[in-house]
Amino acid sequence: MLFAASLFTVTAISIAMARHVDGTSFGHAAGANQDLQLLLTDVRVVLPAQFMAYVVVLVFMVQILRRRYRQNFLSAIKWNWPSAKWPSFLFVGVGLAFAISLLSRFLPETKNLPIDALFQGPRAAYMLAGFGIFVAPFMEEFFFRGFLYPVLARRLGLLWAVVLTAVGFMSIHASQLAESWGPLLVLFLVGSVLTLVRAFKQSVAASVLVHMGYNGTLFIMLYVATQGFRHLEPVTR
Repeated sequence: MLFAASLFTVTAISIAMARHVDGTSFGHAAGANQDLQLLLTDVRVVLPAQFMAYVVVLVFMVQILRRRYRQNFLSAIKWNWPSAKWPSFLFVGVGLAFAISLLSRFLPETKNLPIDALFQGPRAAYMLAGFGIFVAPFMEEFFFRGFLYPVLARRLGLLWAVVLTAVGFMSIHASQLAESWGPLLVLFLVGSVLTLVRAFKQSVAASVLVHMGYNGTLFIMLYVATQGFRHLEPVTR
Protein backbone atom coordinates (compact mmCIF):
# COMPACT_ATOMS: atom_id res chain seq x y z
CA MET A 1 0.00 0.00 0.00
CA LEU A 2 2.84 2.38 0.91
CA PHE A 3 4.60 1.45 -2.34
CA ALA A 4 1.51 2.19 -4.44
CA ALA A 5 0.75 5.45 -2.63
CA SER A 6 4.31 6.72 -3.01
CA LEU A 7 4.46 5.76 -6.66
CA PHE A 8 1.12 7.48 -7.34
CA THR A 9 2.15 10.64 -5.48
CA VAL A 10 5.51 11.04 -7.22
CA THR A 11 3.97 10.27 -10.62
CA ALA A 12 1.29 12.91 -10.04
CA ILE A 13 3.87 15.52 -8.98
CA SER A 14 6.10 14.68 -11.94
CA ILE A 15 3.18 14.96 -14.37
CA ALA A 16 2.24 18.33 -12.90
CA MET A 17 5.81 19.61 -13.28
CA ALA A 18 6.08 18.36 -16.86
CA ARG A 19 2.74 19.95 -17.70
CA HIS A 20 3.90 23.24 -16.25
CA VAL A 21 7.13 23.21 -18.25
CA ASP A 22 5.52 22.14 -21.53
CA GLY A 23 2.28 24.05 -21.10
CA THR A 24 0.28 20.85 -21.65
CA SER A 25 -3.40 21.25 -20.89
CA PHE A 26 -5.97 18.54 -20.26
CA GLY A 27 -8.89 20.87 -20.69
CA HIS A 28 -10.24 19.10 -23.78
CA ALA A 29 -11.39 15.52 -23.22
CA ALA A 30 -10.61 14.51 -26.80
CA GLY A 31 -6.91 15.18 -26.38
CA ALA A 32 -6.60 14.20 -22.74
CA ASN A 33 -5.70 10.56 -23.30
CA GLN A 34 -3.14 11.43 -25.94
CA ASP A 35 -1.54 14.08 -23.73
CA LEU A 36 -1.44 11.67 -20.79
CA GLN A 37 0.25 8.99 -22.89
CA LEU A 38 2.85 11.51 -23.98
CA LEU A 39 3.59 12.44 -20.38
CA LEU A 40 3.82 8.81 -19.31
CA THR A 41 6.61 8.31 -21.85
CA ASP A 42 8.38 11.44 -20.57
CA VAL A 43 11.49 10.62 -18.56
CA ARG A 44 10.71 13.57 -16.25
CA VAL A 45 7.68 11.58 -15.15
CA VAL A 46 8.89 8.00 -15.44
CA LEU A 47 12.31 8.26 -13.78
CA PRO A 48 11.24 10.12 -10.59
CA ALA A 49 8.35 7.70 -10.16
CA GLN A 50 10.64 4.71 -10.59
CA PHE A 51 13.22 6.22 -8.25
CA MET A 52 10.61 6.64 -5.51
CA ALA A 53 9.48 3.07 -6.03
CA TYR A 54 13.10 1.99 -5.49
CA VAL A 55 13.34 4.11 -2.34
CA VAL A 56 10.19 2.56 -0.86
CA VAL A 57 11.50 -0.97 -1.56
CA LEU A 58 14.89 -0.04 -0.08
CA VAL A 59 13.31 1.25 3.14
CA PHE A 60 11.29 -1.96 3.38
CA MET A 61 14.41 -4.12 2.95
CA VAL A 62 16.43 -2.12 5.47
CA GLN A 63 13.73 -2.45 8.12
CA ILE A 64 13.23 -6.19 7.56
CA LEU A 65 16.95 -6.99 7.69
CA ARG A 66 17.60 -4.74 10.67
CA ARG A 67 14.85 -6.40 12.70
CA ARG A 68 15.75 -9.94 11.66
CA TYR A 69 19.55 -9.91 11.76
CA ARG A 70 20.37 -6.88 13.93
CA GLN A 71 22.97 -5.84 11.37
CA ASN A 72 23.44 -2.83 9.19
CA PHE A 73 22.04 -3.19 5.71
CA LEU A 74 25.28 -3.61 3.76
CA SER A 75 26.57 -6.31 6.11
CA ALA A 76 23.28 -8.18 6.02
CA ILE A 77 23.18 -8.35 2.21
CA LYS A 78 26.92 -9.18 1.99
CA TRP A 79 28.01 -6.05 0.13
CA ASN A 80 31.69 -7.10 0.45
CA TRP A 81 33.53 -4.66 -1.82
CA PRO A 82 36.05 -6.67 -3.93
CA SER A 83 38.98 -4.35 -3.07
CA ALA A 84 41.66 -4.09 -5.75
CA LYS A 85 39.91 -6.51 -8.11
CA TRP A 86 36.83 -4.34 -8.58
CA PRO A 87 37.66 -3.18 -12.17
CA SER A 88 37.66 -6.81 -13.32
CA PHE A 89 33.95 -7.06 -12.55
CA LEU A 90 33.23 -4.02 -14.69
CA PHE A 91 35.03 -5.77 -17.54
CA VAL A 92 32.95 -8.90 -16.94
CA GLY A 93 29.90 -6.70 -17.50
CA VAL A 94 31.44 -5.32 -20.69
CA GLY A 95 32.09 -8.84 -21.97
CA LEU A 96 28.57 -9.90 -21.03
CA ALA A 97 27.12 -6.99 -23.01
CA PHE A 98 29.07 -7.94 -26.14
CA ALA A 99 28.12 -11.62 -25.74
CA ILE A 100 24.45 -10.73 -25.34
CA SER A 101 24.58 -8.38 -28.34
CA LEU A 102 26.00 -11.23 -30.42
CA LEU A 103 23.33 -13.64 -29.18
CA SER A 104 20.59 -11.11 -29.96
CA ARG A 105 21.49 -11.31 -33.65
CA PHE A 106 20.17 -14.88 -33.67
CA LEU A 107 16.89 -13.98 -31.95
CA PRO A 108 13.79 -12.57 -33.67
CA GLU A 109 14.04 -8.81 -34.18
CA THR A 110 11.59 -6.86 -32.05
CA LYS A 111 10.36 -3.38 -32.93
CA ASN A 112 8.18 -0.76 -31.27
CA LEU A 113 8.89 -1.86 -27.72
CA PRO A 114 7.32 0.34 -25.01
CA ILE A 115 10.75 1.26 -23.62
CA ASP A 116 11.74 2.70 -27.00
CA ALA A 117 9.14 5.46 -26.58
CA LEU A 118 11.22 6.91 -23.72
CA PHE A 119 14.07 7.83 -26.08
CA GLN A 120 12.48 11.07 -27.24
CA GLY A 121 15.71 12.99 -27.76
CA PRO A 122 19.32 13.37 -26.59
CA ARG A 123 18.36 14.78 -23.19
CA ALA A 124 16.03 11.85 -22.48
CA ALA A 125 18.69 9.39 -23.62
CA TYR A 126 21.32 10.93 -21.32
CA MET A 127 18.88 10.81 -18.39
CA LEU A 128 18.05 7.17 -19.10
CA ALA A 129 21.74 6.35 -19.38
CA GLY A 130 22.52 8.01 -16.05
CA PHE A 131 19.66 6.21 -14.34
CA GLY A 132 20.44 2.89 -15.98
CA ILE A 133 24.13 2.98 -15.07
CA PHE A 134 24.25 4.67 -11.66
CA VAL A 135 20.87 3.97 -10.03
CA ALA A 136 19.13 0.87 -11.36
CA PRO A 137 22.06 -1.56 -10.87
CA PHE A 138 22.32 -0.73 -7.17
CA MET A 139 18.62 -1.01 -6.40
CA GLU A 140 17.99 -4.11 -8.50
CA GLU A 141 21.03 -5.93 -7.11
CA PHE A 142 20.14 -4.95 -3.55
CA PHE A 143 16.74 -6.59 -3.96
CA PHE A 144 17.37 -9.61 -6.18
CA ARG A 145 20.89 -10.60 -5.23
CA GLY A 146 21.14 -9.11 -1.73
CA PHE A 147 17.67 -9.57 -0.28
CA LEU A 148 15.94 -12.33 -2.27
CA TYR A 149 18.76 -14.63 -3.32
CA PRO A 150 19.97 -15.69 0.18
CA VAL A 151 16.44 -16.70 1.24
CA LEU A 152 15.88 -18.76 -1.89
CA ALA A 153 19.35 -20.34 -1.71
CA ARG A 154 18.84 -21.48 1.88
CA ARG A 155 15.41 -22.93 1.21
CA LEU A 156 15.67 -24.26 -2.36
CA GLY A 157 19.36 -24.50 -3.20
CA LEU A 158 21.61 -22.68 -5.64
CA LEU A 159 19.96 -23.81 -8.89
CA TRP A 160 16.44 -22.71 -8.00
CA ALA A 161 17.74 -19.51 -6.41
CA VAL A 162 19.47 -18.60 -9.68
CA VAL A 163 16.42 -19.48 -11.78
CA LEU A 164 13.88 -17.68 -9.60
CA THR A 165 15.92 -14.50 -9.14
CA ALA A 166 16.53 -14.41 -12.90
CA VAL A 167 12.81 -14.87 -13.56
CA GLY A 168 12.01 -12.05 -11.12
CA PHE A 169 14.63 -9.79 -12.71
CA MET A 170 13.18 -10.57 -16.13
CA SER A 171 9.60 -10.01 -14.97
CA ILE A 172 10.09 -6.45 -13.71
CA HIS A 173 11.18 -5.46 -17.22
CA ALA A 174 8.48 -7.43 -19.05
CA SER A 175 6.08 -4.52 -19.54
CA GLN A 176 8.88 -2.39 -21.02
CA LEU A 177 9.57 -5.13 -23.56
CA ALA A 178 5.95 -5.90 -24.49
CA GLU A 179 6.59 -9.42 -23.16
CA SER A 180 8.58 -10.25 -26.31
CA TRP A 181 10.29 -13.57 -25.68
CA GLY A 182 13.63 -12.65 -27.31
CA PRO A 183 14.48 -9.66 -25.08
CA LEU A 184 13.04 -11.46 -22.07
CA LEU A 185 15.29 -14.47 -22.70
CA VAL A 186 18.24 -12.09 -22.84
CA LEU A 187 17.28 -10.58 -19.47
CA PHE A 188 16.85 -14.05 -17.97
CA LEU A 189 20.39 -14.94 -19.02
CA VAL A 190 21.77 -11.64 -17.70
CA GLY A 191 19.93 -12.14 -14.41
CA SER A 192 21.36 -15.66 -14.13
CA VAL A 193 24.92 -14.42 -14.64
CA LEU A 194 24.45 -11.67 -12.05
CA THR A 195 23.15 -14.15 -9.48
CA LEU A 196 26.02 -16.57 -10.16
CA VAL A 197 28.53 -13.75 -9.64
CA ARG A 198 26.85 -12.93 -6.32
CA ALA A 199 26.78 -16.61 -5.30
CA PHE A 200 30.37 -17.53 -6.08
CA LYS A 201 31.96 -14.27 -4.98
CA GLN A 202 29.72 -13.80 -1.94
CA SER A 203 29.52 -10.14 -2.88
CA VAL A 204 26.59 -7.99 -3.94
CA ALA A 205 29.11 -5.26 -4.81
CA ALA A 206 30.57 -7.60 -7.43
CA SER A 207 27.18 -8.15 -9.08
CA VAL A 208 26.49 -4.39 -8.97
CA LEU A 209 29.76 -3.73 -10.81
CA VAL A 210 28.96 -6.36 -13.44
CA HIS A 211 25.49 -4.85 -13.84
CA MET A 212 26.94 -1.34 -14.22
CA GLY A 213 29.47 -2.56 -16.77
CA TYR A 214 26.74 -4.32 -18.73
CA ASN A 215 24.32 -1.38 -18.77
CA GLY A 216 27.09 1.11 -19.40
CA THR A 217 28.35 -0.82 -22.42
CA LEU A 218 24.85 -1.04 -23.92
CA PHE A 219 24.40 2.72 -23.59
CA ILE A 220 27.85 3.37 -25.07
CA MET A 221 26.93 1.15 -28.02
CA LEU A 222 23.72 3.11 -28.47
CA TYR A 223 25.61 6.41 -28.16
CA VAL A 224 28.01 5.38 -30.91
CA ALA A 225 25.30 3.93 -33.15
CA THR A 226 23.17 7.09 -32.91
CA GLN A 227 26.08 9.53 -33.23
CA GLY A 228 25.87 10.90 -29.73
CA PHE A 229 22.14 10.23 -29.22
CA ARG A 230 21.42 12.65 -32.07
CA HIS A 231 19.84 10.12 -34.42
CA LEU A 232 17.47 8.00 -32.36
CA GLU A 233 15.06 7.26 -35.21
CA PRO A 234 16.01 3.54 -35.44
CA VAL A 235 15.20 3.21 -31.73
CA THR A 236 11.89 5.05 -31.67
CA ARG A 237 10.31 3.91 -34.90
